[in-house]
Amino acid sequence: MVRSKAASKKMNIRQLQVKAKNLGIEPGKMKKTELIHTIQRTEGFTPCFGTANGSCPQETCCFRNDCLTLKK
Repeated sequence: MVRSKAASKKMNIRQLQVKAKNLGIEPGKMKKTELIHTIQRTEGFTPCFGTANGSCPQETCCFRNDCLTLKK
């Protein structure tokens, strides 16, 4: 599993596309959540972005803070 440093601010779609390309992912026209799920799988995490319901055991996922603050 690749460890990512937890980010403190949300990434916009351009930043996500750059991150994806750096991981060897071709983002094409993926929507934000689909792209994040693909990045999570590539980094060895469960593709769970947007499903946290206020708690998340993945403390090293770089999307954790963004996910935990999503309004349902």
